[in-house]
Amino acid sequence: MSTAHLVLSYYSSFVIVASFAHLIRLDYWWIRMWDFPHLQVALLTVLGLFAWVTIGPNVDGLLWILPIGLIAAAGYQGWLIYPYTPLHKREVQSRPRSKDEQGNDPNTLRLLTANVYQENTHQPDVLALINKHQPDIVLLLETNEVWKKAMQPIEKTYPHQIHCPLENMYGLLFYSRLPMVSHELRFLIQDDIPSIYVQLTMASGQLVHFYGVHPMPPSPTEHYRSTERDAELLLVGKEARRKSGPIIVAGDLNDVAWSHTTRLFQRVSGLLDPRIGRGLFSTFNANYFFLRWPLDHVFVSHHFQLAQLTRLPNCGSDHFPILVSLTYKPDPANTEDLPEPEGDDLKETHEIIKKAAETE
Repeated sequence: MSTAHLVLSYYSSFVIVASFAHLIRLDYWWIRMWDFPHLQVALLTVLGLFAWVTIGPNVDGLLWILPIGLIAAAGYQGWLIYPYTPLHKREVQSRPRSKDEQGNDPNTLRLLTANVYQENTHQPDVLALINKHQPDIVLLLETNEVWKKAMQPIEKTYPHQIHCPLENMYGLLFYSRLPMVSHELRFLIQDDIPSIYVQLTMASGQLVHFYGVHPMPPSPTEHYRSTERDAELLLVGKEARRKSGPIIVAGDLNDVAWSHTTRLFQRVSGLLDPRIGRGLFSTFNANYFFLRWPLDHVFVSHHFQLAQLTRLPNCGSDHFPILVSLTYKPDPANTEDLPEPEGDDLKETHEIIKKAAETE
């Protein structure tokens, strides 16, 4: 075997393992980390196949398994990514545009959510972004007292607020023009990881259930497993399923759109992903274009149509902000294809939540 074939064999073996490692249902970070880079791994499979065609067409013995494995891996990666392309049917319908629209529809709300990165000193850029786009709701994550003070200029414009500044990279600031009927600052799984539940009233009088979340990710520097993150998302999903009326779940989920956990969350909650049929809208890492995936999410109930979904310019953070405009326009036809629990979904959800609770 030539040196080129040997190197290509090791490369192909790594890419194949990286493609399917996330299917192992263990919650350790070194397994769950492979949920994230599917777009990057897809590119590696294509490069590997090109290399086999270029330098390895005469494959001896069992080595032919490797290019076949790469073909399978490429197909699998494509299957995962395909829903987040314009080729796929959209989960959330687009709102028809009107030439006479003035942008003051009482049934439309605009949400800006951003993980601003606690150590980021570009607070004026974030304020400028808020002033430029004039969202109705602002959710800022990884905020401490420095950020709380820096955001004081918008407090008059956004009189309805929830402040939970923390120094552990999980602080949360929420600002709303829309009146809050009720609100809760919650610590669902971990005592130092906050989330919020808010009942908002749109200008039309319609009540909206809003959840803001930022669970801890599995990583060598934060948590050795994903159980706590998964449990928090699934608790929110179960609660959202029981609510009537329009629902929004937003924030940095520290999970990617195509992961088993996020898809399980969708089936448990019945919520829809506006990105499906439109694009990835990758928000992290803003500093490295070759290492980006969609970590910041907005999930909505079937009551909404999408007027706008935009990844905004970076403001010094390692995340891009997301701006979404949603119009309350329920359509009975939209309830026909809602995500529903499958197989052992409910049992798995119960076991994950129980496991997280037992270790707290």
